Amino acid sequence: MSETASLRAVKGMNDILPGASEPHFDSAVWQHLFDVCGAHLGAHGFHQVLLPCVEETALFARGIGQETDIVSKEMYSFTDRGGRALTLRPEGTAGAVRAYIEHNLGKTEPLQRWWYGGPMFRAERPQKGRYRQFYQIGAELFGSASPTADAELLLLLWQLCQRLELTDLRVAVNTVGDRESRDGYRAQLRTFLAAHQGGLCPSCVRRTQTNPLRVLDCKESGCRDIIADAPDILTALTGASRQHFERVCELCAALGVPLQRAPRLVRGLDYYTGTIFEFVTGGLGAQDAVLGGGRYDDLVAEMGGPPTPAIGFAAGVERLALLCRQALDAAGGPALYLIPMTGSEETALRLASGLRERGHRIEVDVGEPRLKRQMRRADRLRARSALVLGEMELASGRGKLKELASAREIDVALDAAAVDEVLRTIQARKPNHG
Repeated sequence: MSETASLRAVKGMNDILPGASEPHFDSAVWQHLFDVCGAHLGAHGFHQVLLPCVEETALFARGIGQETDIVSKEMYSFTDRGGRALTLRPEGTAGAVRAYIEHNLGKTEPLQRWWYGGPMFRAERPQKGRYRQFYQIGAELFGSASPTADAELLLLLWQLCQRLELTDLRVAVNTVGDRESRDGYRAQLRTFLAAHQGGLCPSCVRRTQTNPLRVLDCKESGCRDIIADAPDILTALTGASRQHFERVCELCAALGVPLQRAPRLVRGLDYYTGTIFEFVTGGLGAQDAVLGGGRYDDLVAEMGGPPTPAIGFAAGVERLALLCRQALDAAGGPALYLIPMTGSEETALRLASGLRERGHRIEVDVGEPRLKRQMRRADRLRARSALVLGEMELASGRGKLKELASAREIDVALDAAAVDEVLRTIQARKPNHG
């Protein structure tokens, strides 16, 4: 690279920064999402796990499926100095299953509830809500085959969406049944697709033989027109698979989760069995799925572990952030921005410390003391209020705390207890401006 060339992030890989011009790349929004999701999942018994970003390439080929677009087209794979074939993880479930097996949890404590968050990587065309380095918050529940586990996860996700104040959501649900159900349905689907070969795209012509269920996930308009008349998998379900799915739907209806059956929903990965779902919105254009997941009861055994039923989900953080712009208010700047003039630094730091001990987020301006510039910075940080500490304030022991959303000024004593009372009053009355 020449000395004059500008340094830029790789296309499709974004910086997440404080006060970003695009709200969905604002780190305050992301912090809010991770805080809310982590607390919500923790309240349901899920424990956070941290897993490697790099795994052996064979893990994804084996776990996700050779015929998926992820494995066949989109993985960032390379050979390291030791000659090992490695891949930047394109999704989280395969690595979680590898960890479950490697640490022998199927024998020591099969029932595990995990959640994780972090970057994933796919070499695909960047577009709104879809990037080459993207972030997911996901969870896996190992060790339960009960329809109650499916319903609990769907209820958890529905309530999480309410906490995040997401609107215009549709919960699409389907089942791909057990192995016997899928074998029967594949036969039906192959027969149907054979009569429509001329209208299918080249990829779907190939998939008709290798994995016909993948045809149902095709986005080509011609294929979608044909798929609309495809047989319904419900006709191929075994009694056990039908009973499981019906019980999930019954529980969700009783719990107030508004499921809508989507008979063509199959999801994009080969490991799913039984219940599958997507939370879909009209606010993201073509990339309309905010989160999705389902059962994968065979995957642990297929990857070398003991037979272990499991269910999980993943949510795209960028897509959540696009829909959660109100999080700028919920997660915005400090409760108080303290502006010390020359000579009042000790008082400002002491007051800030006392307020932080009372649970407030406080920022002290440590830049050059120019009041207009400092007030502009407080506004950019979406601070709820500001307090200037100059000679008059130090001499009187009182100051004018300014509520930035309304420009209202409140006279207050310069001690932590008094300022704490004012800040709590402001917090109860009005959210951050932004």
